[in-house]
Amino acid sequence: MTASGIGSSHVDVAVTINGERVSHTVPARLLLSDFIRDVVGLTGTHVGCEHGFCGACTIMVNGDAIRSCSTLAAQVDGSTIRTVEDLATDGQLSPMQQAFHENHAMQCGFCTTGFLMTLESVDAKDYQEHDQVIELLSGNLCRCTGYQNIVTAVTSVWHGEEAGG
Repeated sequence: MTASGIGSSHVDVAVTINGERVSHTVPARLLLSDFIRDVVGLTGTHVGCEHGFCGACTIMVNGDAIRSCSTLAAQVDGSTIRTVEDLATDGQLSPMQQAFHENHAMQCGFCTTGFLMTLESVDAKDYQEHDQVIELLSGNLCRCTGYQNIVTAVTSVWHGEEAGG
């Protein structure tokens, strides 16, 4: 992070987002979620509670899932970031995105990006038990589906279970 001067209200932030190098001078207290959405223009990262509780703003920074609404853009200077926009390849949904679609694991879809990024950040081998999947997903809130279809989508990919599991 390079400040424009001591006590400066703006900082230079340079990151790689979804494989693309991005540099901007931004307010020092700009939230990472606002940087991604408003400065970079990637609106798949959603902002719900603005306190890091609901998980809608989950992205990956250097391979780890983080809450972008409780992180300053300046804190990730030099990092590699992945957002939900990076999951599909050549217009094809990722297996997890496809499973969410096939298993009706979304109604309004607001929470979906946070769930997908949380799932992207872990190794499925560490979540072989049904209760482990539920515990992993408990950090993301969904107010529509009651989670069952989300759990079904995850297990259909990770454990090869059929839709309706």
